[in-house]
Amino acid sequence: MTRRKVLQSELHHEDCFEILPTLKSNSVDCIITDPPYFLSNDGITCKSGKMVSVNKGNWDKSEDFDEIYSFNLNWIEESYRLLKDGGTLWVSGTYHNIFIIGSIINSIKDFRILNNITWVKTAPPPNLSCRFFTHSTETILWVRKGEKSKHFFDYGLMKETNDGKQMKDVWTIGRPKKIEKEFGKHPTQKPEELLERMVLSSTRENDVILDMFNGSGTTGVVALRNNRKYIGIELEKKYFNMTKKRIRKWQQF
Repeated sequence: MTRRKVLQSELHHEDCFEILPTLKSNSVDCIITDPPYFLSNDGITCKSGKMVSVNKGNWDKSEDFDEIYSFNLNWIEESYRLLKDGGTLWVSGTYHNIFIIGSIINSIKDFRILNNITWVKTAPPPNLSCRFFTHSTETILWVRKGEKSKHFFDYGLMKETNDGKQMKDVWTIGRPKKIEKEFGKHPTQKPEELLERMVLSSTRENDVILDMFNGSGTTGVVALRNNRKYIGIELEKKYFNMTKKRIRKWQQF
């Protein structure tokens, strides 16, 4: 296991289910994560005008429903344990996994879904089969620990950044900018603009943010840039190293 800790960031190169149990209960203010969608089924998609495989890696493959359910139940239960009372969880998904995740969250009595955000992608890949509507959205669940607890929401800032109007639960945001991929690409990388909206709307400076499926480290980059503390866990060495390079722009390892 490789571990790096400097000032406000802590990165782990390990399976998250090995690290999560070692973290202190009720110690995290916010979890922002993008778990595997289990889409690597040998299908095809379109990228840069070319037909390519949808397979992303072994981490995105699974055998059956029971395995997927158990996987999601495990990290969601750990999320509940780690979050402070009133702390929140943001989780991204598509129809392939978000309904399972939502069902599990609803089964935990003291979790409450606050919002169902629809992220509209401005430049989605076309549907090659021409037999379905083009997939152009993802769902983001915002969840609070504590049925009657108070959570933080910077309503004023969100209204200010939305031309003085209440911000709605439909967010139109494009793909990651070129500069965000300067150290490499991740197949499910989210744009910093999307993560920044989550961070700024639901956390304060010095809050602890966790991402147990760190990927290319976008959550960490945005958290540190906005003076939040960060814990990231990433299984794949390639993406762990990519995260270190991105974070070096904000902290010295």
